[in-house]
Amino acid sequence: MADSETDMDQVCAIEESSMDQTNPNPEPKTTSTTTNRKQGEGTPPGSSNEAGDSPAVCSEGTENTPEEEENNKLSLISWNVDGLDEEEQPERARGLCSYLISHSPDVVLLQELIQPYTRFMQKRLADNYTFIEGGKEGYFIGMLLKKSRITLLDSETVAYPTTRMMRNLLVAQVLFKGQKFCFMTSHFESCKANAGERMRQLRLVIRRMAKMPDDVTVLFGGDTNLRDAEVAKVGLPDSCDVWQQLGEPEHCRYTWDTHANTNNDHRYKSRFRFDRLYLRRAAAEGVPQLEPDSMALIGLEKLKCGRYTSDHWGIYCTFSAQ
Repeated sequence: MADSETDMDQVCAIEESSMDQTNPNPEPKTTSTTTNRKQGEGTPPGSSNEAGDSPAVCSEGTENTPEEEENNKLSLISWNVDGLDEEEQPERARGLCSYLISHSPDVVLLQELIQPYTRFMQKRLADNYTFIEGGKEGYFIGMLLKKSRITLLDSETVAYPTTRMMRNLLVAQVLFKGQKFCFMTSHFESCKANAGERMRQLRLVIRRMAKMPDDVTVLFGGDTNLRDAEVAKVGLPDSCDVWQQLGEPEHCRYTWDTHANTNNDHRYKSRFRFDRLYLRRAAAEGVPQLEPDSMALIGLEKLKCGRYTSDHWGIYCTFSAQ
């Protein structure tokens, strides 16, 4: 791994000047989108009024303009970026940055980071994002918070006592639009045989979410490696699965899909919903309720090198306060 990291740093340094002047990859597209829109709701992000007219605003000015509605949305990306894969790392790191720049999410939850990836991203994104890392050695989880929208209050890393794969939980307490939020990310134990450890890790996360004060909205996202039967055994008291809340859209179901994603040569093809988002709404009176608004899979386009940004698809999600 050390030689690979050195090679990646050297390649990135050579390409630095040209990358700052031109975009080496076309702007990635967001596909497989689903929305949870109610009748009379404003225009969703990225769409336009076909007639070119502005939505009607009542005379008292009680309705928000499209710009105000967009500003009040919370956007999030969660993605296992497969930093451990040594193939085409510089171009895949550039692809990751291109997605983050084009989507400009408020919160980014990343798994399987390595130090060359974080250094690469910091050169391009540190002006706009606060970086939090859940480790320094090997591979680890991380979080990016948009400075113009989110104020970081505190963060901590919580160890999983019985993990054998260096896994942990990263927790950040923040303010967004004057409201208290807690963001969490993790990479649960991998492989089918480790179901017991995965469920222990899920129970720890659920307990941490439940212990947050009633005036705090909690959002967890990450590569859980969970199977549906494992979640059923543990349960999600006081929390919801965002994908299920949006009506279980089929085109957003599989974030791990070796039928479509060819980064790794798997003898047996499989499709799983490993990457998940869990929401625990604030329960205190007067605190706006966060509701899932849209979800999309990203990373579906091959890079010029012929590989995808990761062996996982990323999740892009927006939320509205009600």
